[in-house]
Amino acid sequence: MWVGPRVTTGGVDGSLEVSRLPADAAMDRYAAGDDAAFSTLYDLLAPRLYGYFLRQTRSGDLADDLTQQTLLKIHRARGQFLPGAAVTPWAFAIGRRLLIDSLRRHRREVTPNDDDDTFERVSSDAPSADELVAAQETAHRIQRALLRLPASQRVAFELVKQEGLTFAEAAETLGTTVAAVKLRAHRAYEALRGILGDVLQNEGPPPT
Repeated sequence: MWVGPRVTTGGVDGSLEVSRLPADAAMDRYAAGDDAAFSTLYDLLAPRLYGYFLRQTRSGDLADDLTQQTLLKIHRARGQFLPGAAVTPWAFAIGRRLLIDSLRRHRREVTPNDDDDTFERVSSDAPSADELVAAQETAHRIQRALLRLPASQRVAFELVKQEGLTFAEAAETLGTTVAAVKLRAHRAYEALRGILGDVLQNEGPPPT
């Protein structure tokens, strides 16, 4: 997943510091009191958070609500953000707690809705109707297979393969070790390959 170019920031003495991803650099500025940086942070985090929530809940309204709640929590806790830290795993950890609380509160099991059109359309090169149908069926097959996995494996796989987090970021999000995330993601991949070998034949396992 594309996460943007790294941004090199300057130290207080004018020297160059370690390059930062755009979201991390924006959060550094926002935590330091630059209110305008929140717009950049929102644009970088909101789509990824929304996609994660949508896959977990299958509800566009709930995904949007959880995205807004997560960003509001980030706003309120910006004074607690450690400059130089990575904002993405922090944001996903906040979002995951909100998701768990929401599902407990609603006390309902969310299942995929085959009527939902959640696929991103590319206007410059629109696929044919047959390609759209095939892509939709493939996505539903993957989602159904993911729902059969233990929650710990499914979430680890989704954070690494679908959200583009590194193993370290996923471990920080889940409050576990890098080794545990690697093991869960690998087991999820092996299970999915057994179910969807034809779909995953061009997909490599999560990087180690």
